[in-house]
Amino acid sequence: MEPSNPIVPQVGAGKRMCIVGASGKLGRYMVQHALERGYEVVGVCREKSVPKLADYADRITVLGGYTNDREVIAKAVEGCDAVLTVLAPWGVDDYASGTAKAVIDHARPEARLIFSCGWHITRDGKDVYSRKIKAAVVLARLLRITRLVDLNDQYRATDLIFDSGTRWTVVRGSDLEEGPSEGLPVWARHVGDPVLASNMTRRTDFALFMVEAVTDDTLVQEAPAIVGRLTPSALAHASEAA
Repeated sequence: MEPSNPIVPQVGAGKRMCIVGASGKLGRYMVQHALERGYEVVGVCREKSVPKLADYADRITVLGGYTNDREVIAKAVEGCDAVLTVLAPWGVDDYASGTAKAVIDHARPEARLIFSCGWHITRDGKDVYSRKIKAAVVLARLLRITRLVDLNDQYRATDLIFDSGTRWTVVRGSDLEEGPSEGLPVWARHVGDPVLASNMTRRTDFALFMVEAVTDDTLVQEAPAIVGRLTPSALAHASEAA
C-alpha cells in the first residue's frame, strides 16, 4: 500500500502571501508549498511568464509585470502578511536591488519578508568560501559585460535588506537539484560550517524553507545558509550532535 501523504498544518489559513518571481522553478515550488499550507497567494512575474503558472490559475492571483516595477509590487503586496522574493540579478538595470527596495517600501511594516539568494552573499564578512565558489563569483561578475547578469546588484539588494529594519530573512542557497523532498533543510550562520560541506539542496526544499521561515521568528533578521537535510554533511552533523 502506498503511504498516505502527511497532513500539512494549515498555518496560512486566513493569511495572504505574495510570491515575487512566482513563475520560476523556485517560485512555482513556493506557490505549491504556500497553497498546501492554506495561504491566499498573489504571484508576480513578467507578462511573458504568466502562462507558466497556468496550473494554478484558478487558485492564485497573478500580476504580470517586471518585479522591480514599483507600481506592480505596491499592488501585489497590499494586505499581505508575508512577501517571498527571488532576488534575480538579471540585466544591468538594478533589477534585484530595485525589486528589494520596492518590496521594503511597499510591504506592511509588520510583514515577514523572505528573500532568496546564493551562498556568495555575506552579511558580516565571516563566511569562508571554497575556491570553486570564489571562481563562480568571479565568472558571474565577468558576465556583466554581456549585460545579462549583474551580480553586484544582488549585493546591493541584500545590503538594502540588511539595513532596512524590517522583519526580514535572507535565505542563502547552495547548489540546487531536482528530486523529491528530503524535508526541511538544515542551516548555519556562515558558509564554511562543516554542516554545509555537501553544497546541495533539493529545489523543492529550498522553497519549503522559504515558506516555513514565515512562521519561524528565530529567523527574523538572520541570513541562514542552507543545505539538504539528507546530504552527507548534514547527516554527519546530525550523527555528531546525537
